[in-house]
Amino acid sequence: MGEKRVLAFDFGASSGRAMLAHFDGEKIKLEEVHRFDNEPVMVHGTLYWDVLRLFHEIKRGIVLANHAGGFDSVGIDTWGVDFGLLSKENTLLENPVHYRDRRTTGMLDAVCKKISAERLYQLTGNQLMEINTVFQLCSIAQNRPELLQSAETVLLMPDLFNFLLTGKKHTECSIASTTQLMDPVHKQWNPSLIEQLGLRTSLFPPIVKSGTVVGTFTEELSRELETEPKTVISVASHDTASAVAAIPAETADFIFISCGTWSLFGTELQAPIINEKSRLFNLTNESGYGGTTTFLKNITGLWLIQETRRQFICSGKTYSYTDMEQMAKASQPFACLIDPDAPTFVPPGDIPGRIRDFCKRTGQYVPRTDGEIVRCIYESIAMKYQYTLEKIQECTGKEYPCIYMAGGGTKDRFLCQMTASAANRKVIAGPAEATALGNAAVQLIALGRIPNLSHARRIVRNSFEPYTYLPENHNLWKQNFKKFRQLLESE
Repeated sequence: MGEKRVLAFDFGASSGRAMLAHFDGEKIKLEEVHRFDNEPVMVHGTLYWDVLRLFHEIKRGIVLANHAGGFDSVGIDTWGVDFGLLSKENTLLENPVHYRDRRTTGMLDAVCKKISAERLYQLTGNQLMEINTVFQLCSIAQNRPELLQSAETVLLMPDLFNFLLTGKKHTECSIASTTQLMDPVHKQWNPSLIEQLGLRTSLFPPIVKSGTVVGTFTEELSRELETEPKTVISVASHDTASAVAAIPAETADFIFISCGTWSLFGTELQAPIINEKSRLFNLTNESGYGGTTTFLKNITGLWLIQETRRQFICSGKTYSYTDMEQMAKASQPFACLIDPDAPTFVPPGDIPGRIRDFCKRTGQYVPRTDGEIVRCIYESIAMKYQYTLEKIQECTGKEYPCIYMAGGGTKDRFLCQMTASAANRKVIAGPAEATALGNAAVQLIALGRIPNLSHARRIVRNSFEPYTYLPENHNLWKQNFKKFRQLLESE
């Protein structure tokens, strides 16, 4: 059999890329044919995704991939929780709103007046975060009921893009599992929960399995792009699920960090874990390829570094990421720590100022220099990884001897080394493009070129050389971890 090519679109929270995956039967080679920014737009106080621009970039990626030799199928993965609302005429009622928009502030408490937090977790297995789809929809129902009344369909972001390509409406399982509206055992919508929250079950299209062929390009799109109708596959379309599909683990039990704007720290299970311990630790159960469960914690990741750099630039300090790393390395270790997931760090804005406020409020040294701010962020993220590792091991009853780090964050060697030192474990870092690889692998499974997920992971191991980090100065990390634990548990 000859070379198979598939086109993987991977949308992160700050950029997107079109990756042409070449598979020769033994290895996958990725070729980047298009990369583009994914910047939200603030309009009259609401933060939106520029969805039509993003669809334009998809079309541009398709044209460029055809010029690069063509492909057999397309798959799209994106971040979770966000969605578009379609009218009865199948037009967007408004641009999808960004999960960092303030419209969900206070909605957790409002929803928990209808259904307790304990019951909501028991039904969905999802980590309670106000960015979740359920809180976004309840915010619309409370504050803009006419908008929801006009809506015929809710489509999560990858499903929305698939609809724009094919005209077909569905919801893929892994992305549905980010909504806090899905039954995590049967992997279908929970109609009684939806109705209890005052929402309409008819808004939600049927859930399909990861790897389902959902259609081909519409005739209009094929004519516009001067291409034959390509097959569209609903991959493991939550970017975390695609990244996990490409973790190069050799054993069934492994721990991973999908590291980027967010850090998704977890393990792959055959069934969800939903009990009082997992609820108190606020761990989430999401769906992975092949009916698996990704049992994980959403941790604010390199967004803190990205947003801090943006604030520095706004202040006239045009640091590169390398500059910031060097400033952090030159700063005193463990001078102060933050909880990366504290609510104050969720919205965009002056992260350095909020870090100083947090440290002052918690009775710590208040960082004076930019390097101290950056070092505080890095050390706090690594500490949060260690804290989360302990909680997951407590829930699963398993020990994990090494940590697999994948995604764009693996390019940040400073963070990778800190992760190994904090957790006192070997870190196997790579591939950096794990999400696009997992996306491509699911397409190749759907097309019959790869037999199953374990075989796909073996191909990933053959295709990319990982980088290994070993712990350094762990005793120093261990001493300061006690401070970090006290900080978290006193908040």
